[in-house]
Amino acid sequence: MIHLLDCTLRDGGYINDWNFGHDNLVSIFERIVGAGVEMVEIGFLDERRPFDLDRSIMPNTNCVEKIYGNLKRRQTMVVGMIDFGTCGLENVQSCEKSFLDGIRVIFKKHLREPALQFCKALKEKGYKVFVQLVSVTSYSDEEMMSLIRLANEVEPYAVSMVDTYGLMHQDHLLHYFGILNTYLKPEIMLGYHGHNNFQMGYANCIAMLSNKTERDMMVDGSLYGMGKGAGNVPIELIAMYMNHTFGKRYHISQLLEAIDVNITQFHPPVRWGYNMFYYLAASNHCHPDYVTYLLNKKTLSVKSVNEVLAKLQGEKKLLYDKKYIEKLYAEYQKNEINDETSWKKIEAKLRGKKLLLIGPGVTVKSERKTINQYIQDNRPFVISINYIPDGIHLDYIFLSNSKRYTQLATKLSQEKYSIIATSNVTGTRDEVFEIVLNFSGLMDEEAEIIDNSLVMFLKALIRVGCKEVMLAGFDGYSSEESNYYNQNMEYDFVKQKAEYLNHYTRSFLQSIAEVLTVNFLTSSKYGKER
Repeated sequence: MIHLLDCTLRDGGYINDWNFGHDNLVSIFERIVGAGVEMVEIGFLDERRPFDLDRSIMPNTNCVEKIYGNLKRRQTMVVGMIDFGTCGLENVQSCEKSFLDGIRVIFKKHLREPALQFCKALKEKGYKVFVQLVSVTSYSDEEMMSLIRLANEVEPYAVSMVDTYGLMHQDHLLHYFGILNTYLKPEIMLGYHGHNNFQMGYANCIAMLSNKTERDMMVDGSLYGMGKGAGNVPIELIAMYMNHTFGKRYHISQLLEAIDVNITQFHPPVRWGYNMFYYLAASNHCHPDYVTYLLNKKTLSVKSVNEVLAKLQGEKKLLYDKKYIEKLYAEYQKNEINDETSWKKIEAKLRGKKLLLIGPGVTVKSERKTINQYIQDNRPFVISINYIPDGIHLDYIFLSNSKRYTQLATKLSQEKYSIIATSNVTGTRDEVFEIVLNFSGLMDEEAEIIDNSLVMFLKALIRVGCKEVMLAGFDGYSSEESNYYNQNMEYDFVKQKAEYLNHYTRSFLQSIAEVLTVNFLTSSKYGKER
């Protein structure tokens, strides 16, 4: 027999911190029950969270009654979920006193032995216990057999494959299904919980349900696919398929009403479902936080992000380690080359020149007359940093940021610019940069942000013997106002790090004052206006 479980109120809660509002909690529950779905998961049991009538995350089983206790369940089984270690047995009353029929327990594979003992204790309290194998794709066949031996001793109600990071294709699913179906005791139900990083959740449900077996099976879904990360299998789709293929009688209209009335209000402002971010994580078989770390740097192209992720090794892939990814990022950015010839070129180009560096700050527009007058009176050698200012002739562009380089691609292809690039910036097949300097020689490995572009170029000027430079458009950073004259250049993390960036740059300027005189043509938080 096959069954359908709705996990909207639990997995969907990652989107809104489980704050659906009491009316929505009640309405969603009643719609799922009214649709004839066999099982409904009403949220998390988590002792770390205080009780809130509006949220589907509760510190103990007593609280479940306070939210859902007056509702009719009809034939629907009501279950909650515990992330192993977040809700002790003392917070779980006996099943006969509880509104819950069952409890699902999620755990990572290295915790499988104590987690199964916990499941055994829940079973002794009278609950139907669901064993949820987090990140099932991380299990080797030997580890899976170990889990099966433990499960057969406990005899839970169900064991579910949880594709936490949406990595599964059908061959993977059927491989694990084959092992579990062969060796699990026949009375244990077998389930699947999918995520849509590869848009495979729905297809995998179909593949799962197409297996011919005497064992009971179940698949999870959520309204509109609402769920963590790339989202879940849309329950309205899998219910429709099961009606058509297996003669089920789910009332799809009830599910659609719930989507329209209760779910779409959360989408937007917060989005879930397939997108490039979760594709990058899944295609590299890694924890999504690695992708977040690299994309938040705002220095790497997507190609470069993929190349860094490809360097992740072994167990580290799915167990996020910030220091590990920081090291890989720094190593990738170094991209060591022989830059001796480039240093000779840049020294020859800049020797004896009056230098003007142009940054992307708002003052490039607001104080344009001052900039134009200075250029007219002094005829300086003009270099911009990671962007192309409108209406100013440039002698060079300094590129140290792959993301910025990608944003400039159209202008760079239309006009010929001389470029000084750091070695972490990779040109297109047709573009060879005139001067390329090793990133590692200019970065600050001790800094929180190792690749401050202004600091890097000032280091280059010092190395080639420059004694003085004029800056325009290097305004410093604000946490409230726009930091760039072109709004499309704005990064959220810059506003969050404004105070740090200003302090770091001022400190650097003070440290080099004896070897390089830095003057400011336009207003700046870094120094005095000229």
